[in-house]
Amino acid sequence: MPIPEFDRNQIWSERISALSKRIKTPPPLVVQGRLSRMIGLTLEAVGCRAAVGDICKIVNKGVADVDAEVVGFSGDRLFLMPTGEPHGLSPNARVIPSGRSGDVAVGHGLLGRILDGAGQPLDSGGAIKTEQRVSLKGKPVNPLDRALIKQPLDVGIRSINTFLTVGRGQRLGLFAPSGAGKSVLLGMMTRFTEADIIVVGLIGERGREVKEFIEQNLGKEGLARSVVVATPADDPPLMRLHGALRATSIAEYFRDCGHNVLLLMDSLTRFAQAQREIALAIGEPPATRGYPPSVFALLPQLAERAGNGVEGGGSITAFYTVLTEGDDNNDPIADSARAILDGHIVLSRHYADTGIYPAVDIERSISRAMSQITTDEHRNIANAFKQVHAQYEQNRDLINIGAYQAGTDKQVDMAIKMHPHLLQFLSQGMHEKVTFETSYAQFLELHEAMTNEYQNQHQMEQVAE
Repeated sequence: MPIPEFDRNQIWSERISALSKRIKTPPPLVVQGRLSRMIGLTLEAVGCRAAVGDICKIVNKGVADVDAEVVGFSGDRLFLMPTGEPHGLSPNARVIPSGRSGDVAVGHGLLGRILDGAGQPLDSGGAIKTEQRVSLKGKPVNPLDRALIKQPLDVGIRSINTFLTVGRGQRLGLFAPSGAGKSVLLGMMTRFTEADIIVVGLIGERGREVKEFIEQNLGKEGLARSVVVATPADDPPLMRLHGALRATSIAEYFRDCGHNVLLLMDSLTRFAQAQREIALAIGEPPATRGYPPSVFALLPQLAERAGNGVEGGGSITAFYTVLTEGDDNNDPIADSARAILDGHIVLSRHYADTGIYPAVDIERSISRAMSQITTDEHRNIANAFKQVHAQYEQNRDLINIGAYQAGTDKQVDMAIKMHPHLLQFLSQGMHEKVTFETSYAQFLELHEAMTNEYQNQHQMEQVAE
């Protein structure tokens, strides 16, 4: 059917109007530079301008284009760090600034998917349907607008629910040496925690552990309500850095949509090491044990993005694992993490070696929000058990070699009798979920048993007198 003359004129009028607007506002000229130097993973470009954080495309004949981010500058030289494989780049390759900084595609289509640090799918689920894009660096929340931590969060772990009660919107560090069951504990949290959406960031870990965590620890049930961002150890440092930032941006999006989000970051140490590699490569001097000052500035920037949103909105409850090499809890990253987070959970290699899982050391762990979300009775009972546990640990060597004689100290006698019951209470199977209500009920039963034991001991002392 032919188009009427009136409609044809209107179409041509709209086209001419659109072309006129394009002529009046031509696109800005893009000044291309050239690649002048490459040392390690640090690229130097001259002849172009770009701001720190902007993305540039490096075009070279015979190889695929490489994206790189501006990480610094000196005079007319730009320092760039590639996000992909830089092999094949040659001198004088074209450097084209994009004029934009890193952003993240977000949406509910991310649920159940596994991404890399650039947001590309690692699974076989095809293209990801997203709704909008947000900044990779996030948008800070006014601290006066944040909702207070008022509600406990059920993580399904008996020892954490009772001794280290977590609040919705809290940020905690999970301090663990190698072989202490860190990955298993994270997997239990993803399956058992009462959260609408779970975001997992696997940053700088071994490549084989990614599939193991997804299939063995996370499982199909956990993956269905999760988004996994994986950047293994063989990825460039900038990609590992972006993996942590991307996971946090995704969590922020779902929080702003009103959801209660659980963010698991494994690990904060690898994130700091990636920033150290970048900073040292561009000439920043080391300050503390080889870590430049920018590392300790970046850690709170990442952690402060988690937490509660505005009053009545969503929340991000975050767990950041911190690797304690050689059981050293005083390395710079661990010390800094303790200062900026709302508590820390320490896993004990001793408990893991004796088969106590999860190997939570309640004596060295603390939840700073517990006083705001639990009753006085709950806190008093938890403190009483911690004192009993501390008495046993302080005298463990004497008890093990048989040097301690019963009756020498009433508190130590009580600790020896209650120690097996406490270890049984702390132990939990990796497929066993213990709700907050069940945990507290068993907690009261254990306290009643300790009270009865104390009364029996007191009666025996009176009879002896």
